Amino acid sequence: MQEEVDFVIEHCKEKMRAAIAHLEKELVHIRAGKASPAMLDGIQVEYYGSLTPLGQVSNVSTPDARTIAIQPWEKNLIPIIEKAILAANLGFNPDNNGEIIRINIPVLTEERRKQLVKQAAQEGETAKVSIRLARKEANENLKKLQKEGLAEDLEKDGEDEVQKLTDNFVKKVDALVEAKDKDIMTI
Repeated sequence: MQEEVDFVIEHCKEKMRAAIAHLEKELVHIRAGKASPAMLDGIQVEYYGSLTPLGQVSNVSTPDARTIAIQPWEKNLIPIIEKAILAANLGFNPDNNGEIIRINIPVLTEERRKQLVKQAAQEGETAKVSIRLARKEANENLKKLQKEGLAEDLEKDGEDEVQKLTDNFVKKVDALVEAKDKDIMTI
C-alpha cells in the first residue's frame, strides 16, 4: 500500500513541476524591456514549403540590452522573417540592412510596466490553480486508497506530504512572479 501512496505523491509532484515549467515559459514571453531571443520563440517562418521555428533558419542574438539581431542563414529569408515578426503582433518593428534584421526594443512606459506586472500575477495565479488542482486530485486518490484498505495514518501522512509539496510549489510560484515583477519594474 505504501507504494501506491508514493505513486500518488510522485504523480502530484510531476503535475506541480509541470505547472512551474509552464509558468516559467509564460513569464519569458512577458516583455521586461530587456531584449531576449526568447521573445521570438513562438515565431515560425515559411521555409521550403513548411513552417519552421525562427531559431532553425537564423541566428538570433542580443548584441545589447535593447536590440535583438537576427542573422538568417539565407538572405532570401529576410523579407519572410520580417513578415513573420510583424504577423506575430508582438509590437516590434523589424529593420533590415540586407544582411541582418534588427529589432529595437522600446523602453516601457510606467503604465505598460504595471500592465505587465498584472499579467505576470495572472500567470502566477493560473499556476497556483494548477498546483491546487494537483493537490485535490492527489487527496481524492488517497481517500480512494483508504476505502480500498489503506491504513488511516498512511492516508493522513500522504495528505500531509501533499500539503507540504503544495506549500513549496506555491512559494516557487511567488518567487518566480516576484522576480519577474522586479525585472519588469527595473528601468
